[in-house]
Amino acid sequence: MATVLETHDLTVTYHKRPVLYGVDVAVEEGNLVGIVGPNGAGKSTLIKAIMGVVPHSGGWVKVFGKSLKESLHRVGYVPQRESVDWDFPVTVMDVALMGTYGRLGLFARAGKKERIQAQEALDKVGMLPFAKRQIGNLSGGQQQRVFLARALAQDSDLYLMDEPFVGVDAATEAAIIALLQEMRENGKTVLVVHHDLESAKEYFDMLLLLNMRLVAFGKTKDVYTSELLQKAYGGRLTILSQVAEETAKQPEANH
Repeated sequence: MATVLETHDLTVTYHKRPVLYGVDVAVEEGNLVGIVGPNGAGKSTLIKAIMGVVPHSGGWVKVFGKSLKESLHRVGYVPQRESVDWDFPVTVMDVALMGTYGRLGLFARAGKKERIQAQEALDKVGMLPFAKRQIGNLSGGQQQRVFLARALAQDSDLYLMDEPFVGVDAATEAAIIALLQEMRENGKTVLVVHHDLESAKEYFDMLLLLNMRLVAFGKTKDVYTSELLQKAYGGRLTILSQVAEETAKQPEANH
């Protein structure tokens, strides 16, 4: 399998204070990866550093074996909802169309082909009936669906998503994870910052367990263990560590 994303000794500091230390990771294509860890672990910072949204003070990032700048057209990014100006006067269709801009060039305008791509993306996330609505007049779950549509319209090979499940209802969460699994089945690679540890073991093929440093990265069944979770979460982990132990014992109980 080809390596889609690789980081080496990736380090980020805010105001001379390190928030991410020496992260080494290599992600192969066609995986759905959950980035999990306690609050303040650097999960969103990792995504932003990969995307170049925040500068890194050490190490490097390669995307498809090249620099991010060379491979940016193959990368889709879904930021946190709280980082978006929802009062900006754009419609749902405008936002979805933004996903096609990277392939158009600097001065080209979206045409019929791009509008069809945007419509198909909105339809896939159930937002086509809202195409003319202003983005600020939607619920949190609807806004998240629109930003997923924008990412789909990009038709990228690698997707980086920062907390896409925050502030959405159960139906939207189920729709999002079904969409992410479909993307993986189509050969896409998706990295998702996720806050809910219990659902992470159900949603993702692989887990990247982070607490400022890389604690573990691998198949979910190998990373979701009480020992590794305790190492990442420390005293903040009580019930969840018991859940992990019970999960690990289930195969034995079935014999």
